[in-house]
Amino acid sequence: MTQSLEDYLESVSFLAEEHRGQVRITDIAERLHVSKPSVVNAMHSLHDQGYVTYEHYGTISLTQAGKNKADLIRDRHAVLTRFLNEVLGVALDTAEADACKIEHVLSEETLQKLKQFVAGLCNAV
Repeated sequence: MTQSLEDYLESVSFLAEEHRGQVRITDIAERLHVSKPSVVNAMHSLHDQGYVTYEHYGTISLTQAGKNKADLIRDRHAVLTRFLNEVLGVALDTAEADACKIEHVLSEETLQKLKQFVAGLCNAV
């Protein structure tokens, strides 16, 4: 999956929580600051990969595979944001933006080490 599609999937996940599952093309376009045609193309790709259900002019829903993948992406983002903000002292807005960039290229090994490190900080408090 491309970085861009991961961002779309993550956005659908967040918006589904915020809008009680009623995610629209417009919602995603506004959240990601992209055009509606770009969102439509991404939703077709995510649908073809089995991550979302989407009908023309309808709402978008995550499949179970989409929920699982989105949860992994969101977990990566949360761990990175927390590390950057709480450990390194990066401002939260910057930590969020940087985490969004880093989450796509971070190895699973490095992510696991970061999780352990951050969890150790919580246990030490």
